[in-house]
Amino acid sequence: MATRAQIIFPSQAEIKPSMASALRIGIVAGEASGDELGAGLMHAIQQIHPQAIFQGIGGPKMQALGCRSSVPMERLSVMGLVEVLGRIGELLRIRRNLVRDFITNPPDIFIGIDAPDFNLGLEKKLKKAGIKTVHYVSPQVWAWRQGRVKSIGRSVDLILALFPFEKDFYQKHHVPVEFIGHPLADSIELNTPAEPARRALGLGQEDPVIALLPGSRMGEASRLTDTFLQAAKICKERTGCQVLIAAANEPVAELVREKLANYPALAQAQLVTGQAQQAMAAADALLLASGTVTLEAALIKRPMVVAYKLAPTTYRIASRLVKIPFISLPNLLAQRQLVPEFIQDEANPENLGRALVDCIIQKEARVEQDRAFEDIHRQLRCGASEQAARAVLGLLKR
Repeated sequence: MATRAQIIFPSQAEIKPSMASALRIGIVAGEASGDELGAGLMHAIQQIHPQAIFQGIGGPKMQALGCRSSVPMERLSVMGLVEVLGRIGELLRIRRNLVRDFITNPPDIFIGIDAPDFNLGLEKKLKKAGIKTVHYVSPQVWAWRQGRVKSIGRSVDLILALFPFEKDFYQKHHVPVEFIGHPLADSIELNTPAEPARRALGLGQEDPVIALLPGSRMGEASRLTDTFLQAAKICKERTGCQVLIAAANEPVAELVREKLANYPALAQAQLVTGQAQQAMAAADALLLASGTVTLEAALIKRPMVVAYKLAPTTYRIASRLVKIPFISLPNLLAQRQLVPEFIQDEANPENLGRALVDCIIQKEARVEQDRAFEDIHRQLRCGASEQAARAVLGLLKR
């Protein structure tokens, strides 16, 4: 018999015959990475249930697959404790409306994708009302405020974990969990050459290239862009590198354009929008805001420097609560300092510029780093979206 934390899911062949009617699935994603995960999961479910109906909140990729979004996903994209306080009224109103709509017209199952501060409260109310709930992407409860795991267990019927150390944590606390791997590890090839990306972006093949990715949220991009541009200036002066800047979206691109006007030494810098993976593939070294993009960089196997900045009050609060030795996913997965990372005041132009130069000139260190990146890639390459779909439909069948 499977334990509560070790669920045995039926095969797709076992699932299909028993689910002839259209499924109604509630689903909420709160930011671009959640939209990507949600779209992959929706597509995998639609391969088994073509008529499945998805409604809740989703971004452009989820909406393209038929998700009916009650509000723009960007209304949930808030980062930091202080920043959330400024939007708390709106966020609570959106969640109340979702609870009312889902309880009035219950879906067969609800899936919350990341956004734990928003989704776990929603999931708790829906589970109490008898609706099965899944949380896709473990909250970082293993990193800070571990006591929250009890509340998570009361809120969800199943956690879908992207990383193996998360499965160990939840099993220890008797919370149903399934490790599914990471969709990025499935979509990114094990070997990503630089030359095709450089040709596509019109970059020279000889001089080194650095790529700056200052984040997808306006708050973090505002805090990091000037620092990143100053670091790029330092690196360009010392290595003669080409500078590529990848904006996650048009608002961030507009911010970068305004800032670039103040840096005549970077007049030849190239700005692209919505092409993060291609920009990383083209580069010899990356300067990144901490987040999922650091995992993408590891899977593409490029040397990186990671920076993390919060509003000062938010940082003072968070620094007392966080109990992990690293902030970047490559370091957490390797359980050692695989890539340099700089937090708050340490994330200054001099430190970042020097680290970028080291990434370019210290070629010997890259061999060991590439080997570690490949180990991470293979560990996470599990067919995540299909695994997640099986887990969701298996829970629904039970």
